[in-house]
Amino acid sequence: MNIKKALILIGFLVSQLPGVIHAQDNVIDEIVWIVGDEAILKSDVERQRMQMLNERQRFQGDPYCVIPENLAIQKLYLNQAKLDSIEADEGNVIRYVDSRINTMINELGSQEKLEEYMNKKLSQIKEDFKIQVREQQIVQKVKEKLIGDIKLTPSEVRRYFRNISPDSLPMIPTTVEVQIITIEPVIPLEEIDAIKARLREFSDQVMSGSKDFSTLARMYSEDQSTALRGGELGLSSKGTLVPEFANVAFNLSDTKRVSPVVETEYGFHIMQLIEKRGDRINVRHILLRPRVSDKELQDATNRMDSLHNDILANKLTFEEAATYISADKETKMSKGLMVNQNYESSNTGTPKFEMQELPQEIAKVVDGMQVGEISAPFRMTKDPQQKTVVAIVKLRARTLSHKANLTDDFQALRTIVENQKKEELLRDWIVKKQKSTYVRIAEGWRNCDFQFPGWIKE
Repeated sequence: MNIKKALILIGFLVSQLPGVIHAQDNVIDEIVWIVGDEAILKSDVERQRMQMLNERQRFQGDPYCVIPENLAIQKLYLNQAKLDSIEADEGNVIRYVDSRINTMINELGSQEKLEEYMNKKLSQIKEDFKIQVREQQIVQKVKEKLIGDIKLTPSEVRRYFRNISPDSLPMIPTTVEVQIITIEPVIPLEEIDAIKARLREFSDQVMSGSKDFSTLARMYSEDQSTALRGGELGLSSKGTLVPEFANVAFNLSDTKRVSPVVETEYGFHIMQLIEKRGDRINVRHILLRPRVSDKELQDATNRMDSLHNDILANKLTFEEAATYISADKETKMSKGLMVNQNYESSNTGTPKFEMQELPQEIAKVVDGMQVGEISAPFRMTKDPQQKTVVAIVKLRARTLSHKANLTDDFQALRTIVENQKKEELLRDWIVKKQKSTYVRIAEGWRNCDFQFPGWIKE
C-alpha cells in the first residue's frame, strides 16, 4: 500500500473511533511512529508501559523513547518475516496461551476474577495473548534465520578471555551437578482397566451421536491446556508429539470416528481427527490419568528405602542403581546424571544447574547436602507428565560462585562470546534495515537518545 494512502486510511479509522481513549489523560489516540506500512499508536506504547509497570520491570531510559523504538524494531523483524514467508507454529501458540491463561486463573482463583483483573472477556484475553505470542515466535524465527549457526573455535573463546580485563570477567553463579534415581508407584490393573473402560464409554457416546467429543473433553479431560477448547491440540507436526500419540494420530482419516485408547507417558488418551494439512495434523483428545493411592506410594517409598540402604551398605553403587533400576528414562544412560535443558541458561546441555534451575523438590533437598552425599527418599511430581514418583539424589559436585576462568567455565565463556556475536549480527542487520525502510516519527516523540540513531533520516 502507498504510504500516504496508509497514513490517510489509518488516520481516518482512528478519527472514527471516539472510544479509543488514552486511559491516563483522556487524550484521543494518535499515531506516534510509522515503520514501513505499520503504525505504532500512543495506546500501544501506553499498554506496553502499563504491562511493564505491572510486571515490575525497570525502564532502561525514558519509556516513551525506549518502548516505541522496541516496537519499531519488532516491526522490522515482522516485515522481514513476510518477505521470507516465516510463520508461527499455531499449535505451539495455542498451547502456550492456554498454559499461561490456566496459570493466571489458578493464581487469581477463577475465570471471573481473571476477566475482572484484565477488564476483558476470556475470549478477548486469549486473542490478545495469541497475537503477542504469535509475533514473539515469528520474531524469534527471523532472528534465528539471520544469525544462522554460529560455531566458535576454542581459540576464539581463549582470545576473548585474554582480551577482557580481570575486573570485567563475569561472575559465575554457584552451580551443582546432581544424579537421580526414581521409582514409580505400581498402578493396579483394576485402575488401568477402569480408565480404559471410561474412555471407551466416551468413545461409544461420540460414535452414537449422544455426546459431542469436544463437550466431553471440556468436562473430563485432565489435559488442562487443551480441555478449555474441547481437547483441540492445534496443527502439530509429527515431531512435536510423543511417538505413541503421533503414530495413532497420523493414521486417523475419518473425522467422525474416535481412535482406540492410546497409552503414553502422560496417561491414556482417545482422539478425534479435525484436519490434516500437509505434514501437520490437528486432533482433539481426552486425557485421563490413573490415580495413585497412598498404599501404592507407600509401597514405592518402601522399595526406595531398601534400595537406599543397599547403596549405603555398598551392595551396589548409586551409578549401578541409576542405570539398571531407576525409572527415569532421561538419566538411566548417564548413570543418573541430570542434564540442564533450560535453553535460556549458559549451562544448557551440561550437567551444571543453578539452584533455581532445578525442580523445586530437588533443589530443597540438594540445598543442605554435602558433595558425595546421598539423600533420603522423597516424593516429587515429575513435569510435564504430572506423575508422582519417589526419588533419591546424589550431589556429585558443587562449584561456588566465582569469577570466570577457562579451566572451569569454558562452556559459560563460549556462550557469552556466542551471544555477543549474535547481538553484533542483529545490530548490523537492524542498521541496514533502517536504511531501506520508511520511518516517520511524530513531533514530540523524536527528542530521544535512541539505541539506533538511524530512525531519523532528515
